[in-house]
Amino acid sequence: MPDKPKDYDGPINPKDVPFWCSCRLGLAAIGCMGFFILYALRINISVALVCMVNHTATEILNKQSSVNGNLSDTVWYNTSYGENNTSFIVKGMINETTTQPDPTGVVCPGAGDGESDGVNGEFIWSKDIQGHILGSFFYGYLATQIPGGWLAERFGGKWVFGISMLIASIATIFCPIAARVHWGFLIFMRILVGLGSGVAFPVMHTIWANWAPPMERSKLTGLTYAGTQLGNILTLPLGGFLCQYGFDGGWASIFYILGLLGVIWCILWLILVSNSPADHPRISAIERDFILQSLKGQMDHKDKKHTHIPWKAFLTSMPLWAIVVGNVTSDWGLYTFLTNMPTYFKEVLKFDIKSNGLISAIPYIGFWLVINLAGLGADLFRKKGWLSTTNARKLMETIGQLIPAILLVGLSFVDCTQPALAVTLLTLGVAISGAVYSGYTINHVDIAPKYAGMLFGITNTIASVTGFIVPVLIGSITSNSTREEWQVVFFIAAAVYLFGVIFYGIFASGDVQPWAVGEEEEEEEEGQEMEKLNKGDPDVVTSPPTEKDDLKV
Repeated sequence: MPDKPKDYDGPINPKDVPFWCSCRLGLAAIGCMGFFILYALRINISVALVCMVNHTATEILNKQSSVNGNLSDTVWYNTSYGENNTSFIVKGMINETTTQPDPTGVVCPGAGDGESDGVNGEFIWSKDIQGHILGSFFYGYLATQIPGGWLAERFGGKWVFGISMLIASIATIFCPIAARVHWGFLIFMRILVGLGSGVAFPVMHTIWANWAPPMERSKLTGLTYAGTQLGNILTLPLGGFLCQYGFDGGWASIFYILGLLGVIWCILWLILVSNSPADHPRISAIERDFILQSLKGQMDHKDKKHTHIPWKAFLTSMPLWAIVVGNVTSDWGLYTFLTNMPTYFKEVLKFDIKSNGLISAIPYIGFWLVINLAGLGADLFRKKGWLSTTNARKLMETIGQLIPAILLVGLSFVDCTQPALAVTLLTLGVAISGAVYSGYTINHVDIAPKYAGMLFGITNTIASVTGFIVPVLIGSITSNSTREEWQVVFFIAAAVYLFGVIFYGIFASGDVQPWAVGEEEEEEEEGQEMEKLNKGDPDVVTSPPTEKDDLKV
């Protein structure tokens, strides 16, 4: 039985509060596992599709469509799989099509024999269909962002996140069956995965608004959301391995295994997690009261079911619009890689499918490291008074978008004869993007902690539009799979990044906005500021830090 909680009426010194064995760190750890599962379910289709599709047949059909102007009849006829008459006709045309010289004149290592990877899947889907399959996740993901944040703020995030992820995991398990029925049924399942996944970030923002002391926000949320990159790091090579050696055709085992892991995580989440420190049965009294005291003036831990939502203030807040733009531009660049990197490596750098998964994972190892280092750095700069919260967020956002934009331009000029340079530029570009997790990503909790979940839902809903626009756009631009076409893709992403840096740098803020503080919270904050001034102890946390607190020396 846990000890009966007691109240600490006086101030609590942060040095007396455990961190490494704390419940808030445990929440970050299981949250990290959850976001690992989230991204594994999200990107598994990117690797699986490479070995699901018969690329030789698709290339022939694309060339036929460029002559005839109509591919639809052929695709419908060839969506069946197995050793049928059409398959033999396609195989008989392989030598005719693969012995043609590369139009760029570049001879790529290991790409001249027409059987560079030995992988041709059972589905004959055009590039357009593949683009819709890749983008279908985001139709569902878009729909649950705002409802997820609202439900979490009204009822708590524990059950909302757990049940939604359970739906996504089960839908993933059914993806192989759906694909073999019809590609439209696969799209439906991927929409369900998106519906279940869409609540994740808004719900986690709501939970951290109740759990994270202000001076620990960056590192706790950074650790949690770093799980997304673990999902990339492990799913890409695992998917490549299972494509070659897995059961049920290889690619199908990707969905079965990752879906099962998702179900197991949901059970652990529902058993171990609580909505707030006040509800946790195993938290120590000093940790609980330290968190609650540090959030006074920012969070109301009473009943939230009838909280007024200042919609007009949302629409007219430039700091909030800065987050929107930062989210949209960052997601555009990241989705360019997230859903299309395996295809880029196959089409332009000419890696075989096994190397495809391994090399595609390398940039996300760096991404994971940068997310955690940026979180530690941002909190350190603020705690030491070297940067205000506003300037810390702007610095991380600039690092996370401007440098990748420059590297994207460089990457666009690399061809398949320079694989080491390509991987280096790609690794640095994707990795450094992780700094934005200490920029716009956590900025909702800075400016409006009591509405953080809903605001993240709103901004990420808008940004999620890029999730289904980008794959379709890239599929359309890269119809011939040439380096020049991918160069256009990278130029567009770099320009989008640059716009985000400029807009966020002008309008972002790290202060709690007036519309996010109610009358009761204002009275509490004023009283606590007077108490803090009377105590005169810089190590004692009795109220949340403000911009002035951040800048004191």
